[in-house]
Amino acid sequence: MSNLKAFALEPIEKASIDELRALQLKRLQATLVHAYAHSPAYRAKFDAAGVHPDDCRSLADLARFPLTSKKDLREHYPFGMFAVPRSSVVRIHASSGTTGKPTVVGYTARDIDTWATVVARSIRASGARPGDMVHVSYGYGLFTGGLGAHYGAEKLGLTVVPFGGGQTERQVQLIQDFQPDIIMVTPSYMLAIADEFERHGIDPASSSLRIGIFGAEPWTNDMRLAIEQRMGIDAVDIYGLSEVMGPGVANECIETKDGPTIWEDHFYPEIIDPHTGEPLPDGELGELVFTSLTKEALPIIRYRTRDLTRLLPGTARTMRRMEKITGRSDDMMIIRGVNVFPTQIEELILKRAELAPHYQCILTREGPMDNLTVAVETRPGVSPESLEARASAQLLRHEIKVYVGSSVQIDLRPEGGIERSVGKARRVVDQR
Repeated sequence: MSNLKAFALEPIEKASIDELRALQLKRLQATLVHAYAHSPAYRAKFDAAGVHPDDCRSLADLARFPLTSKKDLREHYPFGMFAVPRSSVVRIHASSGTTGKPTVVGYTARDIDTWATVVARSIRASGARPGDMVHVSYGYGLFTGGLGAHYGAEKLGLTVVPFGGGQTERQVQLIQDFQPDIIMVTPSYMLAIADEFERHGIDPASSSLRIGIFGAEPWTNDMRLAIEQRMGIDAVDIYGLSEVMGPGVANECIETKDGPTIWEDHFYPEIIDPHTGEPLPDGELGELVFTSLTKEALPIIRYRTRDLTRLLPGTARTMRRMEKITGRSDDMMIIRGVNVFPTQIEELILKRAELAPHYQCILTREGPMDNLTVAVETRPGVSPESLEARASAQLLRHEIKVYVGSSVQIDLRPEGGIERSVGKARRVVDQR
């Protein structure tokens, strides 16, 4: 039976801004002392920058400390950034490591409990009710998604179906049989599940699902609307990354759906200019940077996420929100001097009734020139050779040129012509 107390807002979620900032400063100072005393890698970074934990007397002083990046974690692979003995680490996760060594993160027992607490808070903010069943389709294993969602749902006292990714036909069967209320999955794989419902002649909106908690990849508000209408659910955004904790760093509140609320009592956010590293004021667009306030095994100090967003005032909670992330600095394609994000193209695809939301951006080079081809599927029942599909492709090409500023080629493909991802969608294929 669900713990009804777990569904009450924690006092810090509605505390005054002054109370929140006082708690943040106290925890930040303790984190800097812990990192300096117990992580030789952080001690060396602080010493090289000429700063000491005692120099942090206000939250603004954090900007004096050096930034941390994925490069630091890879240089100290596997456990060199840890600030506790390896024997105190109860679990290890790692990124996929598609570009070299993976980034490795460790958790003490208290870290695991903190993580479960923020994910439980996230699921509650998404609209969970006592007695709900949660179908987890994030991947389990070294990826933080599956186990992070799992422990959070259990902490909230909900029933968990630990399915993981893949076996889409069986996913649909068990959703039909078990009647879960909530699904936690990447938005791109939710589309694959919706396709599978329709292949079996089932209206996806007729399922028992009430809420979808989607993360692990950028997705637009247009994609939210498309999923909500197709599945008959509320779609909310969960944010996290393994280096900072995993899923549950921030989450949208169902009553507002206006960008993820950052759980600022555990994660302190900053926005910096991605080129200069200088801090930017709230409301300005830049790169999101996080400092952990309660992590033991791997404290993270001013970690560059590469996610582009802005910090906004709190609405449903005291804590600040971040604007929905629709682009990462390392997803950005530069085509003949024009900056292009996959999500910009996604928004235009979703406006065309003849096209499906399954697409890839394929980069090639002819001589000195970069070329972008957008491979996109037509809707079921619409042939790529049909006049309506070809007219839609011409319009899409025109709109990308007008709104994004780059000339592209459109490669229309039939249903199933774009590979389906069971984890993070592979939106950019660089063949240069």
